Amino acid sequence: MTRIAVLGAGRIGKIHAANAAASRHASLVAVADPFGDAARSLAEQLGCDADSNPLDAISRADVDAVIICTPTDTHVDLMLAAARAGKAVLCEKPVDLDIKRADAAVAELEALGVPVMLAFNRRFDPSSIELRRAIDAGDIGDVRQVIISSRDPGLPPLDYLKHSGGIFKDMTIHDFDMARWLLGEEPVSVMAVASRVVESTLSELDDFDTLMVIMQTESGKQCHINCCREAVYGYDQRFEIFGSRGMLLNENLRPTTVRRYTSEQTESRQPLLNFFLERYADAYRAELEAFLTALRDGRPMPVTPKDGRQALKLADCAVESVRTGRMVKVD
Repeated sequence: MTRIAVLGAGRIGKIHAANAAASRHASLVAVADPFGDAARSLAEQLGCDADSNPLDAISRADVDAVIICTPTDTHVDLMLAAARAGKAVLCEKPVDLDIKRADAAVAELEALGVPVMLAFNRRFDPSSIELRRAIDAGDIGDVRQVIISSRDPGLPPLDYLKHSGGIFKDMTIHDFDMARWLLGEEPVSVMAVASRVVESTLSELDDFDTLMVIMQTESGKQCHINCCREAVYGYDQRFEIFGSRGMLLNENLRPTTVRRYTSEQTESRQPLLNFFLERYADAYRAELEAFLTALRDGRPMPVTPKDGRQALKLADCAVESVRTGRMVKVD
């Protein structure tokens, strides 16, 4: 039984804390958040201790592992504090917004040798797992192209966007990770375009709401990513993997599979699931169980800080490509 402290009692913290409390392989010991009321409210709901200082939660003798769900600019410090204390870590993406700081953190974490996992939850979605299994089984032969569509149902609050690091590092970071995972190779070149067709005032934040990215690996495999902060029909998440012997598709999820045929409409269906918390509920649970299983069995973590670093590097290259209007080589 792994004893866990969740650092951060916000939207993602609530998801991880509830999953830890419900897991047969974990015990939720504490929730820590500088906003003490938030920590206490969540702790009371889940029957654990509350703390206003994440460092105090890390230092507890009855904590074996921490789940970091705090703002991005705290990830490195908290990961290192936990690893130096010998505590295993599951940390939300990204590692950091600065690649040099991420590189230094990855190097120290690798030297410490403490189990640390980056929370790229989409890898653990049942549909994503089936895509990877089918690729590994050779069902479509050699992968040639990966196409990723990723669209949110609506623009986040501007106060959130001010601290998000921008669309490439906040939203598309998941897609960069999935691209690497599905391609099975590292992209070596990145070309990106971005615009503001949803909210023009994002120019004040030097941010965008709509983008397209094209990447290529050394062997010539290609990936196209398209993202938008607003899709009026719901949370749109689709993958297409094209290979030498066929193609794999995974579609959006809906509350039911029922389709209606009447004199007024044909193939009418319920709307898409509304947001990532609903769409990836199973993935968050599976992600935690993968973390706990790796700890229990002494196996390497399925997603590492280096994976987080690689996704961040691709985001940096995409930002540079938008700024320069040129293809950027990944160093």
